[in-house]
Amino acid sequence: MSSDSKQTETWDIVITPAKATKVDIGLIWRYRELAWMFFKRDFSTFYKQTVLGPIWYIVQPLMTALTYYVVFGKIANLSTDNLPPFVFYMSGTIMWNYFSACLVNNSETFSKNATLFGKVYFPRLVVPVAVALSGIVAFLIQFCLLLTVALILWLGGAAINWNFYFVFLTPFLLIYVAILGVGAGLIVSALTVRYRDLAYVVGFMAQLWMYATPIVYPFSQIPEKYQWIYYLNPMTTPIQSFRWALLSSPPLPWSLVVTNTLIALGLMLCGVLFFARAEANAMDTV
Repeated sequence: MSSDSKQTETWDIVITPAKATKVDIGLIWRYRELAWMFFKRDFSTFYKQTVLGPIWYIVQPLMTALTYYVVFGKIANLSTDNLPPFVFYMSGTIMWNYFSACLVNNSETFSKNATLFGKVYFPRLVVPVAVALSGIVAFLIQFCLLLTVALILWLGGAAINWNFYFVFLTPFLLIYVAILGVGAGLIVSALTVRYRDLAYVVGFMAQLWMYATPIVYPFSQIPEKYQWIYYLNPMTTPIQSFRWALLSSPPLPWSLVVTNTLIALGLMLCGVLFFARAEANAMDTV
């Protein structure tokens, strides 16, 4: 090749080593088609080769809500803020399911995609974004199921005070939960590069986190001396706000909402920074 052709040669994309703490959000947008491809892959293969297939999206929240209804509603006789117990439990379950999917599925980003990461370059954050998108589809299916169940109970005479704020608030709550779930998942994923044990305990820790969240009991029943715990639990806001926006349950104090939001944003920032730092040498250790 002549010297003239070398001087005039141009490239569309030049891949250079990135700093350990550098995150290029614009690069993720440029790879949006890849994120869409991962989204379709995750959604189509999640229940592949199962007997019921996508029907599990419906069966799982119904069975979970029914279990909570029997154990916590009938046996423990816990309050549900005067809402029909089945609707109360199901509303908390579907919001938690979305958070849990973002957290657990992103906690093993490096280990589950080690083969792909070792062969092809692309922004690794594309994978967590795709996980969050596929989780939204499951949430929307389950949300439609919740509306159907609530409508049937309402027509049957159940005391449901509809609050149509959910039309405007639900998208923001989903963004909030995605930020929190992806952020926490990225932190765990970055740590599992060095500490493999975390991959085995994340599901157990998520289960404990669930019981520390007002899913099977309302926030209004928590004694005041223990409410500080829920100021530190950023999942308190989306669960209780979702019930308020849909079913007119008691709202949360603004101080709690602001505190939860700041914690969620802080976890997301830490997650992205930890993930970017771990990305530099993850393939050498996974």
